[in-house]
Amino acid sequence: MTIQDLKSSENFFLLAGPCVIEGEDMAMRIAERVVKMTNRLEIPYVFKGSYRKANRSRLDSFTGIGDEKALKILKKVHDTFDVPVVTDIHAPEEAIMAAEYVDILQIPAFLCRQTDLLVAAAKTGKIVNIKKGQFLSPGAMRFAADKVVEAGNSQVMLTERGTTFGYQDLLVDYRGIPEMQTFGHPVVLDVTHSLQQPNQTSGVTGGMPALIETVAKAGVAVGVDGLFMETHEDPSVAKSDGANMLKLDLLEGLLEKLVRIRQAIK
Repeated sequence: MTIQDLKSSENFFLLAGPCVIEGEDMAMRIAERVVKMTNRLEIPYVFKGSYRKANRSRLDSFTGIGDEKALKILKKVHDTFDVPVVTDIHAPEEAIMAAEYVDILQIPAFLCRQTDLLVAAAKTGKIVNIKKGQFLSPGAMRFAADKVVEAGNSQVMLTERGTTFGYQDLLVDYRGIPEMQTFGHPVVLDVTHSLQQPNQTSGVTGGMPALIETVAKAGVAVGVDGLFMETHEDPSVAKSDGANMLKLDLLEGLLEKLVRIRQAIK
């Protein structure tokens, strides 16, 4: 799989799925429903699921069901539905392990400057999706992308996921999308993480899911190449990031609206 496969359509492409793999049945149900709607709407689709969550607020926060078990579920999604899959990696030694199961390796925002991690991901030959650090300007992401390219891999995507705005909020600067596109790589808007409200005193990240549609519409309107959204059958019981995830029942209607915006600007 290459980036050109994702950009083969006039539409935006979509990375969507649960925040973290909670179990096989749940992952397969979500994938099946999203595959049906994206096929109908002709949206290139990548199933998203983290095999492990390393960035947690508290020690007792859920991190995963086991690395190998979760990665095998991601591979089953790929094989069953014939769609690419993406997952996060957190350390250089994870790159080769995860690359055996997935098509895209994602670099978390807080780790986007970690040279060894970027180079290890590059050397797998997989597409590398680098999330923009909440603390970085869009222009600074050129150097993160260059590390991957200079390590021999031109298959790079950059993802906007909001910029720290005070202690407990994030803000999307839509000017950054066309700026990062000038680097020659597809740019994705992470809609749901952009609506996080981190660093809550409870130790559980908050969010503003009511604004998912607003942020997504704006991203498509400014010409983003892809969208990233975490979705769950019931976000209220999700084991990670439930406060800012989109309820799965709402996804198809939202995608229909976004496709119409895409068609209008084209």
